[in-house]
Amino acid sequence: MDRLRRRPRQRWDRFAYWAPGAAILTLMGFALLIVVAALTQRTDVPPAPAPIETAAPATTALPPGEDPARDTDLRLYDRIAERVDAGESYYAVAVEEQRARNFPVNPGLAVRLPTLAYMTAWFEPWGMAALGAVLAVLTLVAWWVRLHDESGGNERRIYILLLLVIGAGVGFKPQYLALHEVWAGILIALSLGLHRPRLWLLPLLAAALALAIREHALPYVLLMGTLAWARGHTKEAIGWGALVLAFGIALAAHLAMVADVTSAADPASPSWFAWRGLGGWTANIVISSPLQLLPGWLAAMLVIVPLIGWAGWRSDLGATGLLLCAGYGVMFMIAGRDNNFYWALVVMPIWFVGLAFVPRALTSLWNSARNY
Repeated sequence: MDRLRRRPRQRWDRFAYWAPGAAILTLMGFALLIVVAALTQRTDVPPAPAPIETAAPATTALPPGEDPARDTDLRLYDRIAERVDAGESYYAVAVEEQRARNFPVNPGLAVRLPTLAYMTAWFEPWGMAALGAVLAVLTLVAWWVRLHDESGGNERRIYILLLLVIGAGVGFKPQYLALHEVWAGILIALSLGLHRPRLWLLPLLAAALALAIREHALPYVLLMGTLAWARGHTKEAIGWGALVLAFGIALAAHLAMVADVTSAADPASPSWFAWRGLGGWTANIVISSPLQLLPGWLAAMLVIVPLIGWAGWRSDLGATGLLLCAGYGVMFMIAGRDNNFYWALVVMPIWFVGLAFVPRALTSLWNSARNY
């Protein structure tokens, strides 16, 4: 029994033996990335965490009964859910409401998937708040249990759970529960906490719900399927692949339904491929997290630091977290305009977890580099 208890620590101790040359290159690479992040930090982005997909003209009159203090996107999602609850067709309502606010409805992806609107209609706002609280608790419990057996995670469980709360804190508030990215983000975190090498059905179901709410969860699903295949877990890889296929069919149906109630004369969204570079990546994370309270150059640097810890956490969860955060970071560099910064809420709940391992990672890298 004692041998089994020591095994995770023995795996973690092997983390200290970096190849000296690789340690130097890693330190130099992260240092360069942090410096470039500070130099390219963006200050010309929306200053507050209120999502605006496409701003409506200031002269547009508000529909009766809407709260003028609430952001335009949030009012849109509220109104769509209200009308769906009244028995109206989601697609007709969504397109009509977006047209009324001068929001684009072309291409079809400019119209959100209907899942969250139906959930809000069924559960009502108070029920959604309760559901959010339950999901948050389940996520923390799932991570607490998984970290017990994860190499290097057991002794840092409290810090990691605190970092999860901090990461989810900005988006996961009652006033933002109309945002699709908030729900996708907490479900991805739950899926990751539930995941085990051969216990993957529940994580897959959580990811499927995230994907049904927001298509931005697709990179997570693709990553999990790829890692399962690379690790030789064939059944799991097939499961993730089947989810991708099912989502592709559902998305095609969604686009067809949007096409039935739109025309070429409807306003089109500007391209989402903005190629904003590293500044776009760091801006998304900063504005969607408590880092927005810091000076821009410092906040941009701190966006990169958790990646050091993820890279140094020699475990399956560490490797998955590193690839997930870095992958979404690259996506933010390529896709998304400045007013799409809230896309980062999809990955925010887990982003800062890497901070728990930064001291150990830097110490190990430095010790290895000194032996070069």
